[in-house]
Amino acid sequence: MTKTRDEGGKRASSEADAWLDEEVGRSRFRDERLGKRFRLVLERLWTCMGQSIPMAFQDWCNTKAAYRFLSNPKVSEQDILGSHFEATRSRFAASEGPILILQDTTEFSYKRERPELIGSTHKVASRKDKTGRSPMHTICGILMHSSLVVTTQGVPLGLAAIKFWTRKKFKGCDALKRKINPTRVPIEEKESYRWLENLRQSTALLAQPQRCVHVGDRESDIYELFCLAHELQTNFLVRTCVDRLAGDGNHTIASEMDEVRVAGVHRVAVRDQGGKADRAVLELRYRRITVLPPIGKQRRYPPLHLTVIHALERGTTTSRKRIEWKLITNLPVTSRRQAIEKLDWYALRWKIEVFHKILKSGCKAEESMLRTADRLANLIAVFCILSWRIFWITMVHRAGPHLPVEVALTPHEIQRLDQLVKDTAKTSTAEPLTRYTIKLAQLGGYLARTNDPPPGNTVIWRGLRRLVDIQLGFELAQDCG
Repeated sequence: MTKTRDEGGKRASSEADAWLDEEVGRSRFRDERLGKRFRLVLERLWTCMGQSIPMAFQDWCNTKAAYRFLSNPKVSEQDILGSHFEATRSRFAASEGPILILQDTTEFSYKRERPELIGSTHKVASRKDKTGRSPMHTICGILMHSSLVVTTQGVPLGLAAIKFWTRKKFKGCDALKRKINPTRVPIEEKESYRWLENLRQSTALLAQPQRCVHVGDRESDIYELFCLAHELQTNFLVRTCVDRLAGDGNHTIASEMDEVRVAGVHRVAVRDQGGKADRAVLELRYRRITVLPPIGKQRRYPPLHLTVIHALERGTTTSRKRIEWKLITNLPVTSRRQAIEKLDWYALRWKIEVFHKILKSGCKAEESMLRTADRLANLIAVFCILSWRIFWITMVHRAGPHLPVEVALTPHEIQRLDQLVKDTAKTSTAEPLTRYTIKLAQLGGYLARTNDPPPGNTVIWRGLRRLVDIQLGFELAQDCG
């Protein structure tokens, strides 16, 4: 994680760079010098998490070299993430059982004098003017659709696919929908095609489609995605929002599910809007149903036999919204236990939201001042690797406390944490990996009280930044004798 500086501004290799070697060692840039520069950019931004590029590189020569790397036409986000994808595949191969591939889209917004160099994401209403109207203005920014590979215990293994784009036209979209049935537009001509592209890319990368379960929110309720998963012999689990035709075509999924009797209940812990703990009792229904494609696409796509799961909270609630999940999957569900398992898997979809939060709050991806979309996409791709690493350190000790602490920290960092942070009642009896993860979090402000939940990503990245600075100071003190 840390390195010592020499007179030329370079840093000598340290044992903390093993994970960096894993993430960049298989990069395939067109020029070998680009690979070396990429490694330096990744390393400097890791040691200065959340800082600007000038702050990370400290001098104009290296800062300019970093800007040139990000703006080089021979560098793309796929080049930057290529080695990380390969590392994700290695971690996937070393794991066992079903693995979840979480898909979602997020936006990065920017303020620029020339927003046309970046592009736009959507329109929002401004404050009311003197006439009482709310004029619309376009938000400058880029969108990112990513596929995050996680275990069923919630440990992120890395990214498997990613796509960046911007929107350029908004005018007339609503009017166009009134004239053209969206279901008759080929999926290849829609923005939602990104869901299919990521599914295809991640399935090909991991090369074991039967172990993959692609998880998406209601935006991924796309019949073409179901057909593609069937074609690739992989699995999906999607929260549905479309009441599709079912059976013989004379009724819908909702009407058929209304006839299904409750197969069991599931109790879950929840919190209301004020953060108060509560428990909800969910009534479970599930059935294997023949689902038909949209009417305008029945000549192109076949009917599919899919499982529909409904989870509805019993009773009424006043302090929060009543829980109701409608999931659709091609996985078999024949028991209450299997239905609960699928609900638990879908609940892990929130992990990709956490990953996006680390990108924006930890790496501060929206504070970059780069001027074009291509440069921003390259920078965010670098941040994706750093965000995964933070997320992995946060989660790995929860799923594998028995693992050696050296998988996350170096001996020097372990030694420094022992010197800086005293053991508490919570850490003295914990497994070594959990013990030192908590100590690292304490550097970032975690209190480590007996009943506190496990440390989160925020205190982990704060602790890592402090540990880097402390280690650097220690090495400088040694150099001074």
